[in-house]
Amino acid sequence: MKLSDVQKRLQAPFPAHLVGFKPASFSRDHKRALLFAHIDARAVQDRLDAICPDEWSFELEVVVGAARPTVKGRLTILGVAREDIGEGSEGELGTLKAAASDALKRCAVQFGIGRYLYDLPKLWADWDDEKRAPVHDPELPEWARPDHERTPGGAHLMQAMEQLKYELPDDLELQREIYKHLKAALMSLHPTGRAA
Repeated sequence: MKLSDVQKRLQAPFPAHLVGFKPASFSRDHKRALLFAHIDARAVQDRLDAICPDEWSFELEVVVGAARPTVKGRLTILGVAREDIGEGSEGELGTLKAAASDALKRCAVQFGIGRYLYDLPKLWADWDDEKRAPVHDPELPEWARPDHERTPGGAHLMQAMEQLKYELPDDLELQREIYKHLKAALMSLHPTGRAA
């Protein structure tokens, strides 16, 4: 397998529930915030594990003498390496950990992972300063969501399947019943195709 074989899968949009929003700046009264979308390092790791589980690695080197905690990261996927710097915020607990996560995400963007998030339009939203979060979660545009979330009912089905990973019953008859319902739901999404 080569990097070009998996490039499209690496670059695919993440499920909307994995995309978070952080403030870049605030209005003077702190009631509005300019938000930017992001994913966390765990989402990057999960994507790599799903696509090429034994064919990626990440190495870190602490940058000595930087003004804030800084690391140089090197992400290698299928023999191709990309490097970038990650920084932690001053006064933040676990700043080297934050710097490591930042470096991983920056390296991943060089492979196209999550790069589409930079193409999202600037978004001002109402801000709850007490909760340090937007009043309402912004909705991603259609093009910035995976295919299954663009299909009516697809997001709900994917959430149910994700939940089943952790809650699949031990009873074989109940598992068969769940399978029948999932198969019927998949057939309703793609009536001309076949569910496995």
